[in-house]
Amino acid sequence: MSDIDPEAFARLAREVRILTDIEAIKRLRYAYCRCMDTARFDEFRELLTPEFSCRYIGASYEFVANGRDEFVQMIRESFNTKVGATHQLHHPEIDIVDETHAEGRWYLQDVVYKYLTNELIYGTLIYDDRYEKRADGWKLAHSEYYRVIEVVEFPPRPPRFTGRYLEEHGYRLPE
Repeated sequence: MSDIDPEAFARLAREVRILTDIEAIKRLRYAYCRCMDTARFDEFRELLTPEFSCRYIGASYEFVANGRDEFVQMIRESFNTKVGATHQLHHPEIDIVDETHAEGRWYLQDVVYKYLTNELIYGTLIYDDRYEKRADGWKLAHSEYYRVIEVVEFPPRPPRFTGRYLEEHGYRLPE
Protein backbone atom coordinates (compact mmCIF):
# COMPACT_ATOMS: atom_id res chain seq x y z
CA MET A 1 0.00 0.00 0.00
CA SER A 2 2.97 2.34 0.25
CA ASP A 3 2.90 2.73 -3.54
CA ILE A 4 -0.24 4.90 -3.39
CA ASP A 5 0.45 8.48 -4.37
CA PRO A 6 -1.35 10.65 -1.76
CA GLU A 7 -1.96 13.43 -4.29
CA ALA A 8 -3.45 11.02 -6.84
CA PHE A 9 -5.62 9.49 -4.11
CA ALA A 10 -6.84 12.97 -3.06
CA ARG A 11 -7.67 13.84 -6.69
CA LEU A 12 -9.57 10.59 -7.10
CA ALA A 13 -11.48 11.14 -3.84
CA ARG A 14 -12.42 14.66 -5.02
CA GLU A 15 -13.65 13.34 -8.38
CA VAL A 16 -15.75 10.68 -6.65
CA ARG A 17 -17.25 13.35 -4.36
CA ILE A 18 -18.08 15.56 -7.35
CA LEU A 19 -19.75 12.68 -9.20
CA THR A 20 -21.67 11.70 -6.07
CA ASP A 21 -22.82 15.32 -5.62
CA ILE A 22 -23.92 15.55 -9.27
CA GLU A 23 -25.96 12.36 -8.90
CA ALA A 24 -27.57 13.70 -5.71
CA ILE A 25 -28.53 16.93 -7.50
CA LYS A 26 -30.05 14.93 -10.38
CA ARG A 27 -32.13 12.95 -7.91
CA LEU A 28 -33.20 16.22 -6.22
CA ARG A 29 -34.44 17.70 -9.49
CA TYR A 30 -36.14 14.47 -10.58
CA ALA A 31 -37.91 14.33 -7.19
CA TYR A 32 -39.04 17.95 -7.71
CA CYS A 33 -40.99 16.98 -10.85
CA ARG A 34 -42.31 13.74 -9.36
CA CYS A 35 -43.55 15.51 -6.23
CA MET A 36 -45.18 18.29 -8.25
CA ASP A 37 -47.00 15.89 -10.60
CA THR A 38 -48.15 13.63 -7.74
CA ALA A 39 -49.13 16.32 -5.20
CA ARG A 40 -46.53 15.27 -2.62
CA PHE A 41 -46.23 18.80 -1.28
CA ASP A 42 -44.64 17.97 2.09
CA GLU A 43 -41.84 16.09 0.33
CA PHE A 44 -41.65 18.85 -2.31
CA ARG A 45 -41.14 21.47 0.42
CA GLU A 46 -38.15 19.55 1.81
CA LEU A 47 -36.34 19.77 -1.55
CA LEU A 48 -36.02 23.57 -1.19
CA THR A 49 -33.98 25.81 1.10
CA PRO A 50 -36.12 27.99 3.42
CA GLU A 51 -34.77 31.03 1.51
CA PHE A 52 -35.70 29.54 -1.89
CA SER A 53 -36.43 32.07 -4.62
CA CYS A 54 -37.52 31.78 -8.21
CA ARG A 55 -38.35 33.71 -11.35
CA TYR A 56 -40.33 31.85 -14.01
CA ILE A 57 -41.08 33.52 -17.34
CA GLY A 58 -43.65 32.18 -19.79
CA ALA A 59 -45.17 33.69 -22.89
CA SER A 60 -47.94 35.42 -20.95
CA TYR A 61 -46.75 35.35 -17.35
CA GLU A 62 -43.90 36.03 -14.97
CA PHE A 63 -43.93 34.44 -11.53
CA VAL A 64 -41.56 35.49 -8.77
CA ALA A 65 -41.42 33.93 -5.30
CA ASN A 66 -39.19 34.87 -2.40
CA GLY A 67 -39.40 32.14 0.18
CA ARG A 68 -40.11 28.44 0.24
CA ASP A 69 -43.56 28.71 1.85
CA GLU A 70 -44.84 31.20 -0.74
CA PHE A 71 -43.60 29.02 -3.58
CA VAL A 72 -44.93 25.74 -2.18
CA GLN A 73 -48.38 27.29 -1.66
CA MET A 74 -48.42 28.47 -5.29
CA ILE A 75 -47.44 24.99 -6.50
CA ARG A 76 -50.03 23.37 -4.21
CA GLU A 77 -52.82 25.56 -5.60
CA SER A 78 -51.65 25.09 -9.20
CA PHE A 79 -51.54 21.28 -9.04
CA ASN A 80 -55.07 20.75 -7.88
CA THR A 81 -57.77 18.17 -8.58
CA LYS A 82 -58.83 20.05 -11.73
CA VAL A 83 -55.44 19.65 -13.44
CA GLY A 84 -53.56 16.91 -15.24
CA ALA A 85 -49.80 17.42 -15.55
CA THR A 86 -46.53 15.81 -16.47
CA HIS A 87 -43.03 17.30 -16.31
CA GLN A 88 -39.94 15.57 -17.68
CA LEU A 89 -36.39 16.83 -17.20
CA HIS A 90 -33.63 16.11 -19.68
CA HIS A 91 -30.01 16.96 -20.42
CA PRO A 92 -28.66 18.05 -17.03
CA GLU A 93 -25.61 20.31 -17.05
CA ILE A 94 -24.41 20.45 -13.45
CA ASP A 95 -21.34 22.32 -12.24
CA ILE A 96 -20.05 21.87 -8.71
CA VAL A 97 -18.83 25.32 -7.64
CA ASP A 98 -17.41 24.22 -4.28
CA GLU A 99 -18.23 21.69 -1.57
CA THR A 100 -21.58 23.33 -0.72
CA HIS A 101 -22.65 25.16 -3.90
CA ALA A 102 -23.58 24.04 -7.39
CA GLU A 103 -25.29 25.38 -10.50
CA GLY A 104 -27.36 23.51 -13.04
CA ARG A 105 -29.22 23.83 -16.28
CA TRP A 106 -32.01 21.50 -17.37
CA TYR A 107 -34.24 21.10 -20.39
CA LEU A 108 -37.85 20.39 -19.46
CA GLN A 109 -40.86 19.20 -21.45
CA ASP A 110 -44.29 19.62 -19.92
CA VAL A 111 -47.94 18.99 -20.64
CA VAL A 112 -50.62 20.54 -18.43
CA TYR A 113 -54.38 20.44 -18.87
CA LYS A 114 -56.57 22.79 -16.80
CA TYR A 115 -60.20 21.66 -16.62
CA LEU A 116 -61.49 24.95 -15.23
CA THR A 117 -60.30 26.95 -18.25
CA ASN A 118 -60.12 24.13 -20.85
CA GLU A 119 -56.45 25.01 -21.49
CA LEU A 120 -54.03 22.46 -22.86
CA ILE A 121 -50.52 23.84 -22.32
CA TYR A 122 -47.38 22.14 -23.52
CA GLY A 123 -43.88 23.00 -24.52
CA THR A 124 -40.31 23.24 -23.34
CA LEU A 125 -38.24 25.44 -21.10
CA ILE A 126 -34.74 25.85 -19.74
CA TYR A 127 -34.18 25.88 -15.98
CA ASP A 128 -31.17 27.70 -14.50
CA ASP A 129 -30.71 26.62 -10.89
CA ARG A 130 -28.50 27.18 -7.86
CA TYR A 131 -28.12 24.50 -5.23
CA GLU A 132 -26.79 24.43 -1.68
CA LYS A 133 -25.56 21.43 0.26
CA ARG A 134 -27.01 21.47 3.76
CA ALA A 135 -26.66 19.06 6.68
CA ASP A 136 -29.52 16.99 5.21
CA GLY A 137 -28.25 17.01 1.62
CA TRP A 138 -28.48 19.10 -1.53
CA LYS A 139 -31.38 21.58 -1.75
CA LEU A 140 -32.66 23.84 -4.50
CA ALA A 141 -31.88 27.44 -3.48
CA HIS A 142 -32.87 29.43 -6.57
CA SER A 143 -34.49 28.59 -9.88
CA GLU A 144 -35.24 30.52 -13.04
CA TYR A 145 -36.75 29.43 -16.30
CA TYR A 146 -37.67 30.83 -19.64
CA ARG A 147 -39.88 29.15 -22.18
CA VAL A 148 -38.35 27.88 -25.40
CA ILE A 149 -41.72 26.80 -26.80
CA GLU A 150 -45.12 27.36 -25.22
CA VAL A 151 -48.31 26.18 -26.88
CA VAL A 152 -51.73 26.95 -25.42
CA GLU A 153 -54.75 25.32 -27.02
CA PHE A 154 -58.45 25.30 -26.21
CA PRO A 155 -59.64 21.93 -27.49
CA PRO A 156 -63.27 21.57 -28.64
CA ARG A 157 -63.78 19.06 -25.82
CA PRO A 158 -61.67 18.09 -22.80
CA PRO A 159 -59.15 15.29 -23.36
CA ARG A 160 -60.44 11.85 -22.44
CA PHE A 161 -58.20 10.96 -19.51
CA THR A 162 -58.47 7.32 -18.49
CA GLY A 163 -56.36 8.05 -15.43
CA ARG A 164 -55.33 11.28 -13.75
CA TYR A 165 -53.46 11.10 -10.44
CA LEU A 166 -54.12 14.70 -9.37
CA GLU A 167 -57.89 14.16 -9.65
CA GLU A 168 -57.74 12.06 -6.50
CA HIS A 169 -54.57 13.35 -4.80
CA GLY A 170 -54.24 17.01 -5.84
CA TYR A 171 -55.03 20.07 -3.78
CA ARG A 172 -58.79 20.54 -3.37
CA LEU A 173 -59.78 24.05 -4.37
CA PRO A 174 -62.25 25.83 -2.09
CA GLU A 175 -65.82 25.45 -3.32
